Amino acid sequence: MNVLESFALKGKTALLTGGAGKYGRQMVAALVEAGAETYIASRGIEALEKIAAEERARGFNVTALQLDLGNEQSIKDVHATILKRSGRIDILVNNAVTRCACAGWDNPLEFYDQGLHINVSALFMLTNLCAEDMKKQRGGSIINIGSMMGMVGIEMFNYRGTTMGQNPGPIYAFEKGGMINFTRWAASILGPYNIRVNCISPGGFEEPTHPKEFVKNYSERTQLGRMANSTDLKGIVVFLGSDASAYITGTNIPVDGGYTAK
Repeated sequence: MNVLESFALKGKTALLTGGAGKYGRQMVAALVEAGAETYIASRGIEALEKIAAEERARGFNVTALQLDLGNEQSIKDVHATILKRSGRIDILVNNAVTRCACAGWDNPLEFYDQGLHINVSALFMLTNLCAEDMKKQRGGSIINIGSMMGMVGIEMFNYRGTTMGQNPGPIYAFEKGGMINFTRWAASILGPYNIRVNCISPGGFEEPTHPKEFVKNYSERTQLGRMANSTDLKGIVVFLGSDASAYITGTNIPVDGGYTAK
C-alpha cells in the first residue's frame, strides 16, 4: 500500500463520543475528511445535529445520536443503532467527558461518584461493547482522549497575574491519569485480536475568554511557544485510526506543544 493511502479511513466506521467541544469538533472534521463514516454521540443532541448537518453539507457521512453516558441502556442503544445501520465499528474515540466536581476537592461524595460513573465506568462499558465487535472483524482502533493533566501536576505559574481558579480539580487528574494506564491494560487484553488501543493527551486549548496573562504564561511553558488551536488534533486522530499506525498500541501520545517534555 502507498504510504499516503495508508492514512485513509475510507471504508471504516467511526464512533466519536462528544463532538461539539473544542477538541471534539476538530476530530469530527478529521475523521470525515479522511473518509470515515462517522457517528457522533452525546447528550447535547441539538449541538451535534448542527455539526452533522454542517459536515453533510460538505459531502460527508455524519450521523448524530443521543447518548447519555450516565445511562447503561443509552450506551447499549447507541451501540446497537450503529451496528444496525452500518454493521460494524472500526474506530472508537472515547472523547466525551463530564466536568462535574472539578473545582477543588471540597465536594460531597456523590459529586465524585457522578464523575467516575460517566468518565470511567461508562467508558469501560462502551469500550468493551465496541471491542467485542472488533474481535469478530479481527481488528480495530480504540483512541482514548486523555490530557496532559493526567501526566503532570498543576503548574501554578500559569495562573500568575490572573484571577483564574486552579482548575481542574483532583478528580480530573485522577481520571485522566487512569485513562493512560487503562489504555495500556486494554491494549494488552485486546492485542491478540489485532485491536489497537492508544491514548492522546492534548495540551491546553486557547480560548477567547482566557486572560492574556494566562495565555502568555502557559505558552512560555511549552516548547513551541503557544497553546493548542482548532486543528492540532486532526492529524493524530487520523493517524491512530488508520492503517498507518498498524504497529502502534498501548501508547500515550502528548499533543501539547512540548509542555510535558520540559
